[in-house]
Amino acid sequence: LLPWQNNPLYNTGAFRFELAFSPHHPLAPPCATLSTSIYHPGVDENGRVCQPLTSHDRWDCATRATHVLQDLLLLLDSPDTERVLRPALARELSEQPEIFQHRAKEHTRCHAELRPDPPGP
Repeated sequence: LLPWQNNPLYNTGAFRFELAFSPHHPLAPPCATLSTSIYHPGVDENGRVCQPLTSHDRWDCATRATHVLQDLLLLLDSPDTERVLRPALARELSEQPEIFQHRAKEHTRCHAELRPDPPGP
């Protein structure tokens, strides 16, 4: 059990992303890109996301946008060493999870936007 599973690493910040749809959608997959910097093995320095669901060779035109968003949230909430665009971070996550957790939380504190307050009653 990873130490952050009940308290995801990135919950203290808000992250902006873009979900871009091709003019050929649904025959072509959408593309998710984070515009907020994140310390995550599945997101590269340019914000590209390792999301096999939306790769051209695995795309299913029956896939709904909500499924793409749920998959993106799962990836962000549960960094792993399977969906990797930054091998050094995946290695750190595997070999030194406490250091990875500290760096991810600090990076979130420095780069993520403030989360808005929940709406009141």
